[in-house]
Amino acid sequence: MSGNDDIATIAEELPLEALPLDAWHRARGARMVGFAGYHMPIQYEGIMAEHAWTREHAGLFDVSHMGQLSFSGDGVDDALEYLLPSDIKGLKPFRQRYSMLLDQEGGILDDLMVSRLGDEAFDGAAIYMVVNGATKYDDIGWMIENLPDAVVMNHMADQALLALQGPEAGEALATLIPETADLLFMQSGPFIWRGVPLWISRSGYTGEDGFEISIPADDVTLLADALCALPQVKPIGLGARDSLRLEAGLPLYGHDLSPSVSTIGADLGFAIQKRRREEGGFIGHARVLKELADGPGAKRVGLKIEGRLPAREGAQIYAGDVLVGEVTSGGFAPSVAAPIAMGWVSLPHAVIGEKLEIEVRGKRIAAAVAPMPFVPHRYRRKV
Repeated sequence: MSGNDDIATIAEELPLEALPLDAWHRARGARMVGFAGYHMPIQYEGIMAEHAWTREHAGLFDVSHMGQLSFSGDGVDDALEYLLPSDIKGLKPFRQRYSMLLDQEGGILDDLMVSRLGDEAFDGAAIYMVVNGATKYDDIGWMIENLPDAVVMNHMADQALLALQGPEAGEALATLIPETADLLFMQSGPFIWRGVPLWISRSGYTGEDGFEISIPADDVTLLADALCALPQVKPIGLGARDSLRLEAGLPLYGHDLSPSVSTIGADLGFAIQKRRREEGGFIGHARVLKELADGPGAKRVGLKIEGRLPAREGAQIYAGDVLVGEVTSGGFAPSVAAPIAMGWVSLPHAVIGEKLEIEVRGKRIAAAVAPMPFVPHRYRRKV
C-alpha cells in the first residue's frame, strides 16, 4: 500500500470535522450536511434565493474545507512542472493559474489553483496552491511521493478560506480593503485587514466576479461578520454554489472529472500552455500529447434539456438506440429557468447542436449538446 493510500484510508475513517466557522453557520440557521469530511452549510434561506442573490449582489461562501498548500526550496519550479502540466516557470509573482494533477496514465487526480507568491506571504514560500477538499489528503500523499527532498510542502491547516462572489463583490470587499479594487481576474496578492494578514485572489467558482480570501482560522469569524454586515453580502451554502458553477460550465472533481477521464476530453487543454505541450516532461504527458494529436475518445459537453424534468448524475445518454455517454452533473438552472446538465459523450456525438436523449425515471427526454457556459462569465478582466 502506498503512502497515498494510507492517507486516503485514514481520511475515510475520521469523523466529520467542524469548520472554523461551524458555530457561525449554525447561528445563522444553516442546514449542515457532511461533505468532504466536514460539516458544511448546504443552505440558509433556500438554494433558489441564495443563487439569485449571488447572481445579483454578492454571496459569501465558506470553502475552508479545501486544501491550502505552500511550496518552497531549491528547484521548486522544476519539481512542480513534473507534477503539473502547466507553465510554472512562466508564472509571474501575484498571478495564478488553473491546473491539474495527473496520474501516470494521464487521468485527472484533481484540479486546482496555483499561484506565485512573491516574498510577502506564507513565510516566504514560492508557490501557493489550493486543492479540492475531498481529495486533499490523496493529493498531499501523491505529491509527497513525487516531490524531491529539497522541496518543502506545507499543508496550511491553520488557514481558513472564504469566497466572495457576485457582481457587487468588488464594491463590497473594497469597502473593507480598498486596495483590492486594483486586482483583475487571476491576479492575487498579500493584504492586511485590521492587522490580520490575508492572501486574496480575484477568482472563484461561480462565473461571477469575485475573490478567494485566505485568512488565519482564528480571525475568520471577524472577517465573515464584517463582510455580512455589508448590504451587498449574504452567506451562501453549497447548494447554490453547485447550481452556480453548473450554469458557469465549471466541472466538479469527483463528478465531471476523475482519474478515468483526460484533460483534453474535459476541454481543459487551455491549462497546458504551448511550451508544456511541446516539451512534455510532466506526469501523464504521453496521453495528453497523444490526444492533442489524435483527439480524445469522448468529451465533456453541456446539455440543454427539453421540458422541466432535470437529468441527474448517472443518467445515460443515447443517440437513437446507441448508448453514447452519461450525465455527470445536472439540475434545474435558476438563471436559465430550465434544466441543464453536463456529461461525457463519445466524440462523434459531442458536436454543438447534436440531438440526443437522456433516460430519466425510465423514459427518454430530449436534449441537445449546448455550448458552455450556460450563463456568460462576468470576470473582471483588463479592458
